[in-house]
Amino acid sequence: MLQYLVALIATAIFGYTINSSVKVIDQGDEALVERLGKYRRTLRPGLRLVLPLLEKIAYVDTIRERVLDIPLQSVITNDNITLQVDAVVYWQIIEMERAYYAIEDVQNAINTIVLTSLRSEIGSLQMREVLSTKAEIDRALLKKLDEATSSWGVKVIRVEIQNIIFPEAVKAAMESERIALSEKQAMIEQAEGEKQAALTKAKGQAESIEILAKTLNLRPDSRTFMHFLIAQRYIDTNQKLSESDNSKILFMDPKAMSEALGELMGGDDNSPDLNKPD
Repeated sequence: MLQYLVALIATAIFGYTINSSVKVIDQGDEALVERLGKYRRTLRPGLRLVLPLLEKIAYVDTIRERVLDIPLQSVITNDNITLQVDAVVYWQIIEMERAYYAIEDVQNAINTIVLTSLRSEIGSLQMREVLSTKAEIDRALLKKLDEATSSWGVKVIRVEIQNIIFPEAVKAAMESERIALSEKQAMIEQAEGEKQAALTKAKGQAESIEILAKTLNLRPDSRTFMHFLIAQRYIDTNQKLSESDNSKILFMDPKAMSEALGELMGGDDNSPDLNKPD
């Protein structure tokens, strides 16, 4: 009976020894081992041995990249506008020993530094600068976090501001300004289009005049050609008037018309008289 009892106790002790000395560390994790209350070594992933009764695993954590979500916080800009801002921080433990022994709660410490740095950076900017310098703010936050956490055995990989919420009155003013700028841009584009259309029309008319002058074998700047253009314009105008619903019959003395055309052309003696027969 005593032999069975001794065997049972020995088996229990052996089982306890094996169970407490053999540890499996998962991939992506690391474990800190203490011997008699003092840090001894860091266990990497795999099957590891720990001395029973003398050593214990004090801490196990992941060394994979992790995400810290910073909830919406109230920050005040340099021109006293209160904004709601949230951010996200990507960080990773690179030295498990320092991350555990150098700081009480590394994630909470990172959160505190982010909030402090966020208020400091945005507080130095005007409201209008916040959106335009968002990338610069992210880089400034990353630099401050990297400097502050370098002794903690962690690495802040990147910091990103996610949302910037403006007060309703400010959003309404920004929307009104956006609409005004859009309308102004539309007017500029319309004016530019009308300008281009006018230039195209003028170019087409100039090309038509040049072709007509070549057809009549006249110089485009000659008085005879000018007389022809004015007479053509006069005939076209009267034709349009006759086609109008409100058109009226207009009688004009050919001699008066000739004199008027002559005065328009400068009263040149060489100008043709429209009253004279060919």
